[in-house]
Amino acid sequence: MIVDHRQHHLETVRSVLSTVIYPLQYVANMPLSIGHWASETFASRTRLQNENRSLRKENLLLQGRQQKLASLEAENMRLRDLLDSSFKIGDRVLIAELIAVDMDPYRQQVLLNKGSSSGIYKGQPVLNANAVMGQVIHVNRFTSSVLMITDASHALPIQVNRNGLRTVAIGTGRINELELPNLPNNADIEVGDLLVTSGLGGRFPSGYPVAIVTSIVREPGEPFANIKAQPNAHLDRAREALLVWTLTPPEQNDPPTAEASEPEKQAEPTAEPTPRDAP
Repeated sequence: MIVDHRQHHLETVRSVLSTVIYPLQYVANMPLSIGHWASETFASRTRLQNENRSLRKENLLLQGRQQKLASLEAENMRLRDLLDSSFKIGDRVLIAELIAVDMDPYRQQVLLNKGSSSGIYKGQPVLNANAVMGQVIHVNRFTSSVLMITDASHALPIQVNRNGLRTVAIGTGRINELELPNLPNNADIEVGDLLVTSGLGGRFPSGYPVAIVTSIVREPGEPFANIKAQPNAHLDRAREALLVWTLTPPEQNDPPTAEASEPEKQAEPTAEPTPRDAP
């Protein structure tokens, strides 16, 4: 057993045995498979009609909510125009699939099947259908590594959606927990508060949901409360991710090069008055 554990001499034997036993496993699972197939095939007409009716109601409700959101977005644009404020219509997104998960218990990282060939850049925000997942830390040609918000080395500027209280969410190394340090005991925060991105730091766009406050412990004599939150994104079950281009990539914010500014320098002498225009 020790030799096999270290040298893997019996790996071939196990592979052959698994191949031989597979038909037996298939036969043993056949009654259960047949039962599921029969249940789906001979489903009652009444149950199917009820499911269809329920799905139609849900679809109608979602369509109504979408119309309301479109109306609110248009109203928000008009108000921003009145305030002479900038507004970006929509966010460019790209769907990527998770192809690997880092099994190190002290690291919370995943690998996506999109890379620089798809326009992915380092520091790009990553979301799923529910909330923020993390950010891109390494970009290859066809893949990219994402650091999850629950990693112990990750910090995310957030705010309480109820009152705008700003703080930072720190990863704890556990897939279902975030920590909110440096909030005083008298801070206006409650269990159940929704935490959203604040937009500070220029990395994550503002307004995206992050987590829900799950516990608040206020120790007498301690200056800060011990606050925990649970991420809204199902980080341990997500199979797809959304890469967002809400913000401008860092390389597009670089100052112009000398070659780009040279034409402007050449155009400067033409602006000076000619001798004929001099008094």
